[in-house]
Amino acid sequence: MKDIEHIDNKDIQQIIGWILRLGVIISMLVVLIGGCLYIYRHSTETVHYSRFVGVPEFVHTPGGIWHGILTFRGRAIIQAGIILLIATPIVRIMFSAIGFVLEKDWLYTGISLLVLAIIIISAITGNAG
Repeated sequence: MKDIEHIDNKDIQQIIGWILRLGVIISMLVVLIGGCLYIYRHSTETVHYSRFVGVPEFVHTPGGIWHGILTFRGRAIIQAGIILLIATPIVRIMFSAIGFVLEKDWLYTGISLLVLAIIIISAITGNAG
């Protein structure tokens, strides 16, 4: 095991690669589980294409999603998987910033933190671009 001071760029890139792979695989499995639960519970329902039914309200809030996960509701689990997929590159940016700090590369640390701030502010305010 290397000391934190002796981690080089290759090690950081490998860690970031694993973060991306694991994030995508975990989110894919969560969506798959949610999809299977949804199909199991709703496969016998008749679909009426003349009437549009949007996403239920309980998947619009973190509390509703969490409650849906605890009660094994497929749509909430699918939504959680999508949130995990969206969070994966955000975690990658955070680890990139940490890697740049360890390398003492202040320009790229600043750029990474700026990108992270833009993403977080955009997510909170609902504004993009």
